[in-house]
Amino acid sequence: MQALWMVLAAFLFASMGVCVKIASDFFNSAELVCYRGLIGMLILWLLARSQKVTLATQYPGMHAWRSLVGVASLGAWFYAIAHLPLATAMTLNYMSSVWIAAFLIGGTLLAWRPSPATPRPALQGPLVLTVLVGFVGVVLMLRPSLDQNQAFAGMIGLMSGLSAAFAYMQVVALSRLGEPESRTVFYFAVGSAVAGGGAMLFTGTSDWPGWQAMWLLPIGVLAAGGQLCMTKAYASAKTQRGTLVVANLQYSGIVFAGIYSVLLFGDQIPPIGWIGMALIVGSGIVATILRARAAPGAPAEEH
Repeated sequence: MQALWMVLAAFLFASMGVCVKIASDFFNSAELVCYRGLIGMLILWLLARSQKVTLATQYPGMHAWRSLVGVASLGAWFYAIAHLPLATAMTLNYMSSVWIAAFLIGGTLLAWRPSPATPRPALQGPLVLTVLVGFVGVVLMLRPSLDQNQAFAGMIGLMSGLSAAFAYMQVVALSRLGEPESRTVFYFAVGSAVAGGGAMLFTGTSDWPGWQAMWLLPIGVLAAGGQLCMTKAYASAKTQRGTLVVANLQYSGIVFAGIYSVLLFGDQIPPIGWIGMALIVGSGIVATILRARAAPGAPAEEH
């Protein structure tokens, strides 16, 4: 059942991407972030109330930092979805696992102080190879699939995965302090609403499109549903092997996004672009396994 819950979560996140891409014709990225936050706040408040989880927290600063980084990732991802093929934007966001692996390598080297008592840390060959393969995948995917006008959006999409990795590490820290996930996601929704609303002061607001504004509702509902299904999947996994299966099945979201991209939007992705996606998925799976060994109790990633 945990596998089915994760596949459903991946499907909901990919479906949310479809709604974001359609709504991007009528709203800018700041507006989409704000409206998703407002809808998410309502859903998460109702969820916390049903679970009898108080929303008061002893760590407002950590939640604020997590929300700031998470909103930066969300805004970049929405911008990438609006300007890139959906499958490409989804894949770049799922690069967060590879970025985390890169952080682990860099953090180990930065913490090392050369001395006779502290020999040079191991090079962690599998981790290094995982990171290199992931970035080879990025090169293969971006070069053939993007024209010159999309290059900037490709870099923004890549940054969405980078900032998502920072946000994930903050989620890990909050989880270890005992913060319920519903509370963490609620404050992320608050941050999205506030930051999106603030950004709208600079980006301006779009003319209200009429019935097309209904696309805003499924963005918030599908995002919350995907997060709840993902939480259910991890809660149902009772062993480390089950947890790894669940964690790796999140990449089925890229498959769903690829199907949507071709069938709904007519995106043309050349074979070398699909190879790049496969390399990113493979490196992400390996990075997830290596991360699980280093931090077996880490929570799920958000999308």
